[in-house]
Amino acid sequence: MSIDTAPKPVREPRPRRWALPVLGAALGVVLAIAVLSVFRPHVFSGVVLQSSDPAPSMEPLAYTDGEPVDIAALQGNVVFVHFGFTYCPDVCPLTMATVSRAIDSLEPDDAQRVETIMVTVDPHRDSPAALNDYLANFDARFRGVWGEEGDVRSVATRYGVTFEYGEENADGQYDVIHTASLMVIDPDGALRIVYPFGVTPEELSADLRQLLN
Repeated sequence: MSIDTAPKPVREPRPRRWALPVLGAALGVVLAIAVLSVFRPHVFSGVVLQSSDPAPSMEPLAYTDGEPVDIAALQGNVVFVHFGFTYCPDVCPLTMATVSRAIDSLEPDDAQRVETIMVTVDPHRDSPAALNDYLANFDARFRGVWGEEGDVRSVATRYGVTFEYGEENADGQYDVIHTASLMVIDPDGALRIVYPFGVTPEELSADLRQLLN
């Protein structure tokens, strides 16, 4: 009996008909994800206001150095606005610290295009000097705004802010109940975003990059 030792031909596997369509579909999904990641609109972390009207005037209020506050002159920058007071135990210091951390996360050129204003709602205790010293504890770039109570109330109303004084204690101290929001004026000079208390530095940073773009 003879044994056939000749090598047998090896058949090449046939390409599977479904391979190319599946590969094409997979590449399409990857491409779609990449396109969406680039063109997906940014979602801001606060309430976005649709009006393009200029932000309300702050006349006749002034900075702590006596310079009148001219909101229109800040156009081209992003401006944070907060109404608070130096005796505030929680909301104001946390808000100012959050804003400072958000600005610090930006590139230096972008950080220079961000202004921060805190308007005191307690001008009876917050002298311009005291307000200036208070803000310097958070960020040397922050500017305080002061005015007589009636003028502050008028400006606060324009920004949708309210504040009320509590009863004085035996030491003459009192609480101030005030709107805790943080507002942003965009580079076009419009009041654009209102943030609730509790917004994070990371959320502000992402929004700032979008506004400064």
